[in-house]
Amino acid sequence: MASKQVYRSRDFERFLTFVDAIVAIAITLLVLPLVGLGAQLGTGSVAALLVDNGTPILAFLLSFLVIANLWFDQHRVLRTVIAHDPLVTRLVMAWTLTIVVLPFPTALVAQAGSQATTKVFYIGTIALSSALLAVLCWAIGRNRSIRDSDARPDPAPAVGALVCYAVALTITLLVPRTSYYPLLLLFLAGPGVRLWRRTTSRVRSTVPGKRPGPGVRR
Repeated sequence: MASKQVYRSRDFERFLTFVDAIVAIAITLLVLPLVGLGAQLGTGSVAALLVDNGTPILAFLLSFLVIANLWFDQHRVLRTVIAHDPLVTRLVMAWTLTIVVLPFPTALVAQAGSQATTKVFYIGTIALSSALLAVLCWAIGRNRSIRDSDARPDPAPAVGALVCYAVALTITLLVPRTSYYPLLLLFLAGPGVRLWRRTTSRVRSTVPGKRPGPGVRR
């Protein structure tokens, strides 16, 4: 059945606006520790200031990238939702909590990033956020009445990101010298999901009586 143009309920639209505002505030909080660096400059060199504070700057950039990526995933998951559902609302609020908390472990990364507890706290918070998005896909998919389309949200991107975060955490704990660079594995999540889909599609096509599953609307 083709999707039709249906407007979101006013209550749910206001809820999503509230969530977007929280994400915007969380991103703003990330940069606040850097604002005070200008006061430390005095007559010194800007280049030296940036070099001396390279860790907090990199922590900010990394967390900005992570939150932006999580927001885009959340937007994709909720794109077809037009009505309130108690379970979906609770899951979205739980996901929002992980975003609100993230500036705290980001500050810890800048001050005590080499400690295992900081790594577990930081990467674990991000992984939990992705896991909640995967569960959110299931919750939305089970309730056709809250969607304006028969297409269910695809959990594969969130699951792929979750796997990358889990692998990154394992590497950074086992090989501390890698620091937080294993988080760059996130860039492999998309290609990994596409490769998995192509592989499973080929396997299904070789099995008699099996056809590749219907595509999920992006």
